[in-house]
Amino acid sequence: MSFDVTLTLTRGARQLAYAFTAGPGLTALFGPSGAGKTSLLDAVAGLLRPAAGRIVVNGQTLFDSGARIDLRPEQRACGYVFQDLRLFPHRTVEQNLRFGAKRAHGADTALGWEHVLELLGIERLLDRMPATLSGGEAQRVAIGRALLSGPRFLLLDEPLASVDAARREEILRLIERIRDELALPILYVSHDRAEVEQLAHTIVPVG
Repeated sequence: MSFDVTLTLTRGARQLAYAFTAGPGLTALFGPSGAGKTSLLDAVAGLLRPAAGRIVVNGQTLFDSGARIDLRPEQRACGYVFQDLRLFPHRTVEQNLRFGAKRAHGADTALGWEHVLELLGIERLLDRMPATLSGGEAQRVAIGRALLSGPRFLLLDEPLASVDAARREEILRLIERIRDELALPILYVSHDRAEVEQLAHTIVPVG
């Protein structure tokens, strides 16, 4: 199984419970805004500690409250593309990408620099600052930074949220290529039914 998740999160006065398993490929968490999809991604990444439960990705236990296992975020080796992208505004595209590459530390899952630039079509953007990028360009750079970090799996939070309609299909095709060529387990958040039906091998309703 790519993802085997059973956990409970506390968010304010609410208790959010999740339970799903998924095979290889792209797994979409589908549901309305406010349903807790991003909170679940944060828990898988190790940025939010569940109240209880278990998270296993590709056979590796990342969290198990009963066994007292709770790997630090850097030990989980996930590539996380946040909804707001979180590119460093004071660094060039190349510097943002190099930041991701430095996190790989020679991991056997690390992708080559030239491979990622070609895959994403971002060679010509290296000297640009994030503020000068279009939504689609910034999204490709954020995905590139995640891929260069040597991830064992990817977390994509609403990756089309900041992309205009003209670039939407371009990013969808890019995600399909990453899904098919890299064979990384992907956990993908969206509230767009057509989007997840196009991309996902497994759809998990949330909320």
